Amino acid sequence: MTEMRLTLRVDANGSPLLGHGKIKLLEQIGQTGSISAAARAMGMSYRRAWLLVEAMNTTFVRPLVSARPGGGGGAGLSPEGEAVLRLYREIEHSARDAVRGQMETLAAMCSPPP
Repeated sequence: MTEMRLTLRVDANGSPLLGHGKIKLLEQIGQTGSISAAARAMGMSYRRAWLLVEAMNTTFVRPLVSARPGGGGGAGLSPEGEAVLRLYREIEHSARDAVRGQMETLAAMCSPPP
């Protein structure tokens, strides 16, 4: 049977707000404590990661990623960032549950993998 994956992208005001890549970046920042380490883990340039973080931080009322206090560098998820990450994963889980039958039907209609 063909393996299928449902991905979710949330748009706001006609522009992409959150999707798989931004969520993965938030997860990596939370795990590594660093935007540059998160970027490396994802095979992404630091500049690209920084631009994505900057876009998320300005799109939401409160920043999702903040610098760690103490002068040692690094970054972490703010409480809002943790909440957004959790909400996205909850929405994703609910969407998968809602379309499980249709996804199974669609997978059965696909040619088997080589």
